[in-house]
Amino acid sequence: MRRILISIVVAAVFLSLAVPAGAAPYDEIMQRWQKTQRFGDAGDALSVSATYFSSEYIEALMQSEADKNLWTADEMDLHKYQLLKTLRLDDTIPVRFRFDIMGSAIHMAPFGEQVTLWIKGKKYKPVDYDPLLNFKVADTAEGMVYFPRFDEKTGKDLLAGAGTIKLELSGSISMTIKRTKVDFIWDVAADDPSRVYSGQAGGRLEMDRLIKRLANLNKEKQECEKKLDELNSEIANIEMRMKELQQQ
Repeated sequence: MRRILISIVVAAVFLSLAVPAGAAPYDEIMQRWQKTQRFGDAGDALSVSATYFSSEYIEALMQSEADKNLWTADEMDLHKYQLLKTLRLDDTIPVRFRFDIMGSAIHMAPFGEQVTLWIKGKKYKPVDYDPLLNFKVADTAEGMVYFPRFDEKTGKDLLAGAGTIKLELSGSISMTIKRTKVDFIWDVAADDPSRVYSGQAGGRLEMDRLIKRLANLNKEKQECEKKLDELNSEIANIEMRMKELQQQ
């Protein structure tokens, strides 16, 4: 339920950002990171859009919304905080999909098996995605997909040193695409996710992370203290028995 609510919130933000082409200076920036491919004809067509959340895109997105709604600085920080929290940039690479169907319905379950992110010649599957993308779609569907940001063995940032990345969608989801592959390619060499963590929004997110980390550390501490108590108890029992044996 929580994931579905998050999906609805993010969808609402995107709908509120729909502006005519050329209506704001941020459109060109945003369009670089929003890619759309169309398949089929008027009788049976499918449009697939993918958005990569680069720091440049996020900044343009928020500034566009702030200008349109005449947000104060505090209001902009609040909305930025809410968006960044949903995007989970601290540990994932988020991508947003949108499907517009004008013909045959598409079936994408399990969606995690339909998409692959290629980074420096290696492929990665989603660690999470909106469950709405598993449902049969006959008109329109939108949802977030989250790929791992760090190597699970080394802990290194997967995007460090990357030039271009490729998002691959299986064509088997629709007869309109058939068994081809739909590719979206972005140049991420100059992207710096840390740029979006400035200001109050970044501070609040860091506080969230620190609170979560502190809770985890306290849990580990309690487990260690419990284990230490067990060891001390066993040591005491052993020492007591040794004294008993020495007195015999």
